[in-house]
Amino acid sequence: MNKPSLSLRTGAILLSGVALALSSPATSAGEVGPKSAPVIRAPYETDAPIVMLKDLDSGRILFSRGAEKRFAPASMAKVMTAYVILDLIEKGKLSRDKLITVEDATWKKWSARRGGSTMFLRAGEKVSVDDLVKGLITVSGNDAASVLAVGIDGSEDAFVKRMNAVAAEMGMTSSRFGTASGWPDGGITKVSAGDLVLLASRLIRDHPDAYARYFSMPKFQHGISPDGQPIIQANRNPILGRFAGADGLKTGHTSEAGYCFLGSAKRDGRRLVMVVAGLSSAKARRDEAERLMNWGFAPTNTSVAAKGRTSTAAAR
Repeated sequence: MNKPSLSLRTGAILLSGVALALSSPATSAGEVGPKSAPVIRAPYETDAPIVMLKDLDSGRILFSRGAEKRFAPASMAKVMTAYVILDLIEKGKLSRDKLITVEDATWKKWSARRGGSTMFLRAGEKVSVDDLVKGLITVSGNDAASVLAVGIDGSEDAFVKRMNAVAAEMGMTSSRFGTASGWPDGGITKVSAGDLVLLASRLIRDHPDAYARYFSMPKFQHGISPDGQPIIQANRNPILGRFAGADGLKTGHTSEAGYCFLGSAKRDGRRLVMVVAGLSSAKARRDEAERLMNWGFAPTNTSVAAKGRTSTAAAR
């Protein structure tokens, strides 16, 4: 009978060693029993040019690509508008019940612009701050943003100065706002993903009750259609009602900015805040947002965020 070759014997020894290692508990000085297996974190792969995902509770950045790049936020700028207004309400400087009259100039401005989202305000209509904030956040009303700005500070320019002052106080060093709505303004309004995550984090932490009140509304009704029917619009948030735990914040889209989303979700007491920007379609934005959130809430990433093994994943 032929003797086993050296290579086969070596392979058998190696396999036996592997089997022994797998079956025997590993010990070290002062330690009894098996060591915990290392956390294997699947990389997140994306073609999106701007992506950021943060675990708000641990402060860990789970994924970052282009987070410091300045870009046009489109309607995501309305989150800053909302923060300013909610802060005024919280401090007792503005009442939700205050009625603001829609000026003719504001109505003409937004009724003439095609493609911009509105809550269908009418000239001369008196609307409460509460309803205007709902229209601003839920259906991304550009008209609501302008009416709020003018009603609070007398002009949109004055309100924008307030927005920029608050942004500076927050430490949003890469951001500048030129309008309350985020409508294209010749390149004035620019933000970074890092600044947007900071803004969302502050809004959620500083105004939790208002966040719950306004950002999770599935739909909003305001106005009457030409045929006499109430106008009901769905929340623009692409993952609200689709992704368990999703509860805010704001989409954005222009030809310059592409399709963007600043979003947040909470599961099992853990909150994530995300930004995706520069995507090619509404579907791509929705799919990317869901995929990123699913990745962020995966058990391996929960462990990473809690134990701090890794703060930033490599972009692929």
